[in-house]
Amino acid sequence: MAEHPSAQATASGLESLIARLRDEGVTAGHAEAQRLVADAQARAHRILEKAEAESKSMVDSARRESEALRRAGEEALRVAARDAVLDLKDQLERRFAADVGKTVSDALRNPELLQRMILEVVGRARTEGGVDRASQVEVLLPREAVGLDELRRRPEDLREGTLAHFVAAIAGDMLREGVTFLRAEDEAGGIRLKLTDRAVSLDLSDQAVAQAILMHLQPRFRALLEGVVR
Repeated sequence: MAEHPSAQATASGLESLIARLRDEGVTAGHAEAQRLVADAQARAHRILEKAEAESKSMVDSARRESEALRRAGEEALRVAARDAVLDLKDQLERRFAADVGKTVSDALRNPELLQRMILEVVGRARTEGGVDRASQVEVLLPREAVGLDELRRRPEDLREGTLAHFVAAIAGDMLREGVTFLRAEDEAGGIRLKLTDRAVSLDLSDQAVAQAILMHLQPRFRALLEGVVR
């Protein structure tokens, strides 16, 4: 039996509707898929940009820290080198001063030099210093020099060439000229001269002489160090 024309139209319409719906679904699915892909790509791009920015920030921070550490290291080395040079100069200056002091001390404990100093200093005090024979002059000898009173009690100590022998030999004449010999209570070498009636003294001890020599030599020694130690 032949189908009714209306039934055929209905079937055809259903097929058309199904096809249209299928096509629209496919199109919509494709569009949604494209949107999802685009969203995913956008998120991935943002994540990548953020990661790159954070990475650059970390690299910049690390570079700044590295530069700061480098500068700090260079400054520490510079300061250490400067301090080492200053310490070396200080040690050399103190060693130089100690060597000068020892040399002077050894020299001013030499009896022959002390003998010449006594004659020279007392003689100049008389002839050039305006000190008349009425003035009382005290000469302070090193402690290790034997005193005159001891020499009287121990004449066996009067060995020729010693300071004690020299003092004993000239003491009589100098006592008449107002010169008195005393022994120092400290350990200083050299001699010290005192005009008792004028309250004037002349310090030729080893410490005073060494200090005077250092005042003259130390500036030159420092200049020499500046040329050697930079």
